[in-house]
Amino acid sequence: MKDRPALVYADAEGNISDWPALEMAGAGAGEWIRPHFSELIELPEGSELFLLPERLPVGYNGSQRRFETLAADPFDPAKSVCAVAAFISPAYTHLLSPAYRTKEGAPILPLFAYTSVGWANGGFVVPAVRIDSDRRQDFCNFDLKLIERNARKRMRAESKNRLLQHLGKCALTYGCPAAKNLFMNRWEAPLPTSPECNARCIGCISRQEGTGLSATQERIGFVPSPEEISGVAIPHLQKAPRAVVSFGQGCEGEPLLQAQTLEASIRMIRKATGKGTINLNTNGSIPEAVEKLCRAGLQSIRVSMNSARPQYYEKYFRPKGFSFDEARRSLSVVKANGGFASINYFVLPGFTDQKSEWLSLKKLISETRLDLIQMRNLNIDPEWYLDILKPDLREKKLGAGRLIAMIREEFPSLRLGYFNPSVE
Repeated sequence: MKDRPALVYADAEGNISDWPALEMAGAGAGEWIRPHFSELIELPEGSELFLLPERLPVGYNGSQRRFETLAADPFDPAKSVCAVAAFISPAYTHLLSPAYRTKEGAPILPLFAYTSVGWANGGFVVPAVRIDSDRRQDFCNFDLKLIERNARKRMRAESKNRLLQHLGKCALTYGCPAAKNLFMNRWEAPLPTSPECNARCIGCISRQEGTGLSATQERIGFVPSPEEISGVAIPHLQKAPRAVVSFGQGCEGEPLLQAQTLEASIRMIRKATGKGTINLNTNGSIPEAVEKLCRAGLQSIRVSMNSARPQYYEKYFRPKGFSFDEARRSLSVVKANGGFASINYFVLPGFTDQKSEWLSLKKLISETRLDLIQMRNLNIDPEWYLDILKPDLREKKLGAGRLIAMIREEFPSLRLGYFNPSVE
């Protein structure tokens, strides 16, 4: 890349253009930043571009050495403009949020992850890194016609299995990559089980109340029986390559609230087959239940965390009846039972890479003996998130890319990724 990427903006009709008079800029927790060439990659296939309503794009004026707000369309100054962001494909971790200036009274942004985007050498570029080489959710690997054919065929054949019907809707209506892979008979398959939750996460994608935001997925409305769960899981584990089945999905609450059902399901699955990996995605709120599941045959756990600092963890999750300590203990329980432990680490540039966060993360890794950190982009309006958590934004930022390098240097045996691996 020879030249600095140009600012990208949307005009009043929603058409996206570049403006070479200003360079692309990014942001880390509200601080505007010029992306380094080494941070930029081509926009990954399968990514999307979003318009950011009531937010003015910010770029960098190289000759004046300052950031500037683009307040009107440079090709027609009488028309308004808005900022543009990228929603990058799975397996990529973003390094900078978009730079913009929010107008007074602007609505909260929908629950997606927002990455800075610019234009260079005839294409869009983003500050991001491919954190996982696994191609299980790459856009090019999904055969949509095969998915629809297999889903409808299986839904007809298993019409009384409510869980299978739910997952068919997830694949065909919501485009869930995990559900799509189920119907392509490969890799990781979802097993949602819980309509209820014991946390009130501000960024919950299946239930929003009092925020004005719409949930991006419909939450499961029933608890499937062990027979329904095993009916989905057993054939997948027996036939799929690198097979994983996972409790705890975006279309449900907290699976540990259905621990008795999960335990019965795991025992039923393992009685039928010893193949594949049984995984639990969870908030880790009930370590005692995790212990029972491990004894039944659970092999892997992924605990969601927005921060390794308890005060910010609890401001985001707003837990009911548990704390950060229970989540930490659940990781240790799995390791004590010989299992695989990972965290679903929600990344927001400028917050996740604060120095005190790094120090807390190091402590968590050492105490729990983590096997994997899934570096996933946080789906939330960055300004809204920071307004609720109220971190000290004056604190030193390491940079998201530098944080990733420091984790690898400090803990060379720890894996960084995006997906739950097969640990069979």
